[in-house]
Amino acid sequence: MTDDPIDPITLEVLRNQLESAAEEMGQTLIRGAYSPNIKERRDCSTALFDAEGRMVAQAEHIPVHLGAMPESVAAVREHDPKPGDVFVLNDPFTGGTHLPDVTMVSPIAPDSEIVGYAVSRAHHADVGGMTPGSMPAGAREIYQEGLRLPPIRLVEDGEIRSDVQSLILSNVRNARERKADFRAQLAANERAEARVESLIDEHGEETVLAAFDAVIDYSRDRIASELEAVPDGVYGASDVLEGDGITDDDVRIETTVTVDGTSIDVDFSGTASQVEGNLNAPLAVAKSAVYFVVRCITDPEIPPNEGCYDPVSVDAPEGSVLNPTSPAAVVGGNVETSQRVTDVVFSALAKATPDRVPAQGQGTMNNLTIGARDGSFTYYETIGGGFGARAGADGMDGVQVGMTNTLNTPIESMETEYPMRVERYAFRPESGGRGTFRGGLGLERSVTVETEATVSLLTERRRYAPSGVAGGEDGARGANLLELPDGFDLPEGVELDADAAAGDAGESLSAGERAVAAKTTVDVPAGTTVTVRTPGGGGHGDPDGRDPAALERDRTDEKTADSSGR
Repeated sequence: MTDDPIDPITLEVLRNQLESAAEEMGQTLIRGAYSPNIKERRDCSTALFDAEGRMVAQAEHIPVHLGAMPESVAAVREHDPKPGDVFVLNDPFTGGTHLPDVTMVSPIAPDSEIVGYAVSRAHHADVGGMTPGSMPAGAREIYQEGLRLPPIRLVEDGEIRSDVQSLILSNVRNARERKADFRAQLAANERAEARVESLIDEHGEETVLAAFDAVIDYSRDRIASELEAVPDGVYGASDVLEGDGITDDDVRIETTVTVDGTSIDVDFSGTASQVEGNLNAPLAVAKSAVYFVVRCITDPEIPPNEGCYDPVSVDAPEGSVLNPTSPAAVVGGNVETSQRVTDVVFSALAKATPDRVPAQGQGTMNNLTIGARDGSFTYYETIGGGFGARAGADGMDGVQVGMTNTLNTPIESMETEYPMRVERYAFRPESGGRGTFRGGLGLERSVTVETEATVSLLTERRRYAPSGVAGGEDGARGANLLELPDGFDLPEGVELDADAAAGDAGESLSAGERAVAAKTTVDVPAGTTVTVRTPGGGGHGDPDGRDPAALERDRTDEKTADSSGR
């Protein structure tokens, strides 16, 4: 008989039940959502927290959401939540990440006493602002990016506050879709409360609450043990973002990673000051990227919760691009700057654990937003690309890399839900960097818009290619192309990208195509075709060391032109 409040077998059972509850939240949200961005792409995340605001269990959804969720719970707890409340928020300076990511936090209180919190976060296809889809490339302040919600009660004493709901829906496009997706998030949080209540009925409240503490302690001990195997030392790296949407000037991201026994400190001193455009990232986003990298270089079987993050500290100077002050524009920071933070921290830790770190992947989410200014539709998608080759394996082709792992929007769904037609969706041959192990291929996605629309692109790796490692070659850069119908030309002021015409993967432009800048917002006429070519992953190791059989497979699979791998 043990004196511990919970024995190891019961702990393992409860750990799995808590993680299952978080997964069920996600499934409830996905099944109940109306917008393709949530129901098809699954751009959402769910988690359970204890009464102190510590993450206990999370579904393995979107990395950039999950590391930032504790900030949302902390912000809500400052507003004296009561049983029967549901708080809604998206303010990046008060617990959010960027405005399209709307978070709902609700207390779990089976017997009128709060024992935890249910949290759901979903990327909504529009939350207002200067352009349809709320992802404007040229935003200079957060007010242009959409409706800003500090923590506010959407549900009070079990009833939806119609005044708050009306205020929100009056400031977004396609309000009917937003309302349906909000309902799905509420249902997900309700599902979490029901599951926790059933666990308390099954095991008793004392045992369940003891399990909250025990699973966090278990993960903390496991991560600490993993970090002990990483050589102590100070490791540095830097990289750049390709402009901020206002200027083309490089934006420096620099880090110093200190590994000391069972702890790891990540310092971003030396990183650029906050920028005029929207590539600023709240500190919570930078933390998410760091936590993701630490999870990648340690045992993936460690339960994801607060304990995983306790040994990790993250600092960035206030007023920097990774810790901006209001009213900085931030919508691109969540999706693009987070990717560069991931690349930089990986590069630093590669000096300590080279066999655990792949070559650079595409390093961008390739954000494509298309919508009508009358609010009749808003389409948003992040497009996959090449994963970097690893020490013992090729990179994966056409996948989400780094801080997102959404699915693609099926062509059937796109053409049913939106006035758009998909012209091409295929891998980019020759886009993966050569090496002993080849980088993954990028994708090409071409869409014709059948009505007047606004197109917004927030992308990276159009100027600097994803790097190979250990002698591996770089992956191909990406490109953004627009082809307007006869008789139309691009509006004055739209920046062109002449360098993209060369095509790193041997592509060329058709007679009517124009390569535009990595960050572009433009109104286009009906019949415009938008093409996004995504970057490939970097290669790993000397290309001359590639196995001849692998070279032949490359040719057979049309990844490369001939059996030499060139």
